[in-house]
Amino acid sequence: MKAPPVTIYSLTTCGWSRRAKAYFKERGIDAFVIEYDTVGPELQGKIAAEMRAEGADGFPFVRIGGRVVKGYDPARFDRLLGRG
Repeated sequence: MKAPPVTIYSLTTCGWSRRAKAYFKERGIDAFVIEYDTVGPELQGKIAAEMRAEGADGFPFVRIGGRVVKGYDPARFDRLLGRG
């Protein structure tokens, strides 16, 4: 079964973001990663608005298919990937 698309909004300085990226990499899932602290202010504004709309106030912010995971939650990642 093919994994749904995964997008991770991350901070380069965040240990939980590093863990989330490693989680997907270790499972052979090619996540699309956006490092919030390295993009320009326009994209940061769009990301912040998207996160606020989902009630998220921290990183990582992960989309798996159409579902959102706030923070590092491997059990939820597994469920949304159909592995749990």
